[in-house]
Amino acid sequence: MQTPSIYEQEHEDFRSTVRSFMDKEVVPHHAQWEKDGMVSREVWTRAGAQGLLCFDVDEEYGGAGIKDFRYNMIIAEEISKVGASGLGFPVHTDIIVPYISQLGTEEQKQRWLPGLVSGELISAIAMTEPGAGSDLQGIRTTAVDKGDHYVVNGSKTFISNGIMSDLVIVVARTNPDAGHQGISLLVVERGMEGFERGRNLEKMGLKAQDTSELFFDNVEVPKTNLLGEEGSGFISLMVNLPQERISIAAIAVAACEHVLELCLSYAKEREAFGRPIGKFQHNRFLLAEMATEVHIARVFVNDCVTKLNAGEVDTTLASMAKWWTTELQKKIVDQGVQLHGGYGYMSEYPISKAYVDSRIQTIYGGTTEIQKEIIGRSLGI
Repeated sequence: MQTPSIYEQEHEDFRSTVRSFMDKEVVPHHAQWEKDGMVSREVWTRAGAQGLLCFDVDEEYGGAGIKDFRYNMIIAEEISKVGASGLGFPVHTDIIVPYISQLGTEEQKQRWLPGLVSGELISAIAMTEPGAGSDLQGIRTTAVDKGDHYVVNGSKTFISNGIMSDLVIVVARTNPDAGHQGISLLVVERGMEGFERGRNLEKMGLKAQDTSELFFDNVEVPKTNLLGEEGSGFISLMVNLPQERISIAAIAVAACEHVLELCLSYAKEREAFGRPIGKFQHNRFLLAEMATEVHIARVFVNDCVTKLNAGEVDTTLASMAKWWTTELQKKIVDQGVQLHGGYGYMSEYPISKAYVDSRIQTIYGGTTEIQKEIIGRSLGI
């Protein structure tokens, strides 16, 4: 059954560009990037040259000025189709750079946005700490006002793009006594004295996506690197999280569709007891259920993106999309491994990689439990 498309011709033209980029610049190198624990910087600058990064940034700063999240979805879909889980493009384009576009001063935008669009500057956002994950109010990293600069001390962990990043938006406490109103956003730049990166963390999946610890030891950050008003960081995070969660949901539904395709192909080709395994009623019913649930997920996410483009997505809807699609992804990929039998456990089979890469989806961007808590509160309970 064909899902009604929300894409127009210009989106499909863009998809062709993305697909050819993946075939030429990503697929031949991804296995090596997995061994290296990160992608090359060249793939970032080549993506920038092709207009695949930060296309929503205004033209005066080097972007295309296209604020239409359907283009972001296409990036997610084409990355999923080739299993290119090392590319940190969505976290850069969908999640981090919008903070600078929306909160940055004119001077900050002139200074940073062109490099972020071109891929010469890679971004990260540092929220999570060793002792504070989903509870942002529990962060301990401090930024002490010293007149014309702040002195930042603390540590962060599980930071996507952590090793490669040139600009890191650090969530820090500027007022220890003001609760969530004491949290601010500071941009720490590569090379600042006292800013150190820890090891590139070894993970279950996403092997080519650099994820690291970050350490701040009396880092002097000029006041000109304060993003937004002092004390407004928590509110800024809350405003931007819905788009982040819709982005994760878009990745999840694209991954589900990819896994369904893998399973259908395998069920038609693999034979047991003299016939394709898809001919067995249990497997046929399983695939029927998978196809139905993936279809529901696609319709739901398409609706969310349409609402996001219209400025109508609220925190509750984004939380619904995030938890439900990622939990579905986890379920679908597990069923896919089972359908593949012993081959599903072999690393060279795409279903095996899809399995380990999927497991983080229900955790980052706010765990499933946090999403349900947000939804529950919205219901008045």
